[in-house]
Amino acid sequence: MPVHSFDALDRSEKMPGYLGAFLHGENMTVTSWEVEAGASFPEHSHPHEQISIVVEGEFELTIDGTPELLTLGRVAVIPPDTPHSGRAVTACEILDVFSPVREDYQ
Repeated sequence: MPVHSFDALDRSEKMPGYLGAFLHGENMTVTSWEVEAGASFPEHSHPHEQISIVVEGEFELTIDGTPELLTLGRVAVIPPDTPHSGRAVTACEILDVFSPVREDYQ
């Protein structure tokens, strides 16, 4: 079926404070995260291009050493293999789009 609802998908905690629902297409993965205030993830990189969109709340995202505050309407593009880390300033809802597919999220 080509139409889905994140509300109908099971969520799993991939990192402490990050509950994710995952949709996989042929060439990309879309993740809806519910993030607790104060939850963070350490600097890392991966071979996927990533686009991050804050739907609700405030999230500090550091890309290649440069911190940015993401709020509603701001979109981050993270190139493949670029170090990044982050911290939820408030409780957040975030959409992440990855290409190619995140097989580790299947």
